[in-house]
Amino acid sequence: MLDYDKEAERYDASRGGEPRAAAAAQAVLNLVPRQARRLLDVACGTGIVTRRIAAGRDGLRVVGADLAPAMAHRAAARLPGAVLLADSRRLPFGAGAFDAVTSVWLLHLAGGAENVRAIVGECARVLRPGGTYVTTVDKGASHNVGSDIDAVLADRPPSTAHDAAHLVEEYAREHGLVPAGTARFTGHGQGRSPRRTVADLRRGWFVTLPPGEPLAEDFAARLAALPDQDRPRPDPVFTLAAFTKSWGRGGNPAAPGGD
Repeated sequence: MLDYDKEAERYDASRGGEPRAAAAAQAVLNLVPRQARRLLDVACGTGIVTRRIAAGRDGLRVVGADLAPAMAHRAAARLPGAVLLADSRRLPFGAGAFDAVTSVWLLHLAGGAENVRAIVGECARVLRPGGTYVTTVDKGASHNVGSDIDAVLADRPPSTAHDAAHLVEEYAREHGLVPAGTARFTGHGQGRSPRRTVADLRRGWFVTLPPGEPLAEDFAARLAALPDQDRPRPDPVFTLAAFTKSWGRGGNPAAPGGD
């Protein structure tokens, strides 16, 4: 697992920068109803997407929250006074405080089904009845674009996709959230080259290939043998799923969190 405090400095440049952020923000706004007035962006990272969400809709007040201090510090520079440190499993907001809640590129990092359940439950808790929750799903699968790199990586030990769309929908329904649509957007600038993939492997990007272990180095050698070492393969296409909170349900009172 990457250390996102250490990642903060290079995060935007290494993940497509403003073009990717613009695509993500527009896709989010396409799923957020026009009448929404208060939106919480959970795990806002550096705020590069959050800022564009805020700028993209008049009358929408946006708050960002992130667990990593270095990430939140960068986000706060983009959205002064609107970013706080918070664990997505224990959000420091009252029930029904927001018209919309988003979590972009979060659930795949949660570390297990119980954490994903807790995060979805908290997002539902702070969402008002009739409000909208938007989150990315199937993040890992989005990076498989059918390239020669993917052919090599297909042989690596499998990992559980805790953000699989059907699982997220199951957890959402447990908290009174019903499906309300999907959207897709291109991860501009995130197409992998073999050389970049080896570098990511050696800094812990792939959870089932711990850096420095013989198996990881075997994959690094196979990737290094591919042609066109610096040519990016096609960009991934990410999926957003939207859910609406049912009327007459205040969320799961047992979900972690506080007022």
